[in-house]
Amino acid sequence: MCGGCVGTEYPARGNTCLENGSFLLNFVACAECNKRDFVLIANRATEEEDGEEIITYDHMCENCHHVIARHEYTFSVVDDYQVYSLVYMYSLISLQMLS
Repeated sequence: MCGGCVGTEYPARGNTCLENGSFLLNFVACAECNKRDFVLIANRATEEEDGEEIITYDHMCENCHHVIARHEYTFSVVDDYQVYSLVYMYSLISLQMLS
């Protein structure tokens, strides 16, 4: 994650795990063009490994295509629970289990 684009490196997100969105409360502005506009999802890829779905994508500035963040999250089913784990800034931040 680009430290110049966000207000807090590890914001308190609770158990929020966004599949198709951005945590815009933490987005200050693009460090390259200094604009606070839409954030694009780019380079989205999905693969499956041992029953676990692994999704990766980048958040990019709509104006200059600066990469704001690279994200990875996993989805699996354990017993009767759907398990999402989101990795961003290369640290495990959110784990959400839904039945």
